[in-house]
Amino acid sequence: MAPSKQDEKKARLERNRLRAYQARQTVHDHRRKRRVRDNWIAGVLVVLVAVGVSFAQVFYFAEGPGSPEASTTPTPTASASQYSKPDASLAENREWTGQMTINDIPLNITLDGAAAPQGVSNMIYLSQEGFYAGLSCHRLTTTEGFGVLQCGDPNGDGTGGPGYSWGPIENAPQDDFYPAGTIAMARQGNNGESMGSQFFIVYEDTTIPSDQAGGYTVLGTVTSGLDELKKAVVDEGTADGSADGPPAVETVINGITVE
Repeated sequence: MAPSKQDEKKARLERNRLRAYQARQTVHDHRRKRRVRDNWIAGVLVVLVAVGVSFAQVFYFAEGPGSPEASTTPTPTASASQYSKPDASLAENREWTGQMTINDIPLNITLDGAAAPQGVSNMIYLSQEGFYAGLSCHRLTTTEGFGVLQCGDPNGDGTGGPGYSWGPIENAPQDDFYPAGTIAMARQGNNGESMGSQFFIVYEDTTIPSDQAGGYTVLGTVTSGLDELKKAVVDEGTADGSADGPPAVETVINGITVE
């Protein structure tokens, strides 16, 4: 017996419902696969960014001009040859307070002569000799989580020093974390005996991975004035707009006094 029109209509509706269901399933599967793909891509990007940041942090002091000297042997200028490494006893095993002035911005500082006797003695000595007055802060990093302003090179390009080098590393943080306000010594990568006159000011919480030589000698802390320095220098970025280079604003140490 031939099917009735009602049966045909019912069958047609069933076929349409089946096709609609299959279409919804196709769209659902496509969206699920796209979410999986997008999540995978996002995960890869996160890993790549993290690796890139870590590499940049290691590279900053290991290979770039952030190291105190360009080679194992310092390249002293004629004016730098008069200086010689001070005895660690100059730090007197005590806390020193004073002021570092950069671009006429006063930064109050404390130096821990007990925790870093050689490093603090070095800064006291060079400050008292007037070595730092007029030297530039030649390097600024603006990478998220890695904020450093590097100063103290008589050559102004990261290759100079006082005519001598010293070590070993003192008072380096065990967790590689340098909080905002930290004052620490720059050095060559993998060389704990290569410190000279260059130091860096950490203007935002920063992690710097240790290398084969260890971490970086922490001298002390900027206790006030850091916000003003950030507004005047850091917020203006680098001269070429990169995340690592000379500050866009010419940045000069007016002087350092400690007592």
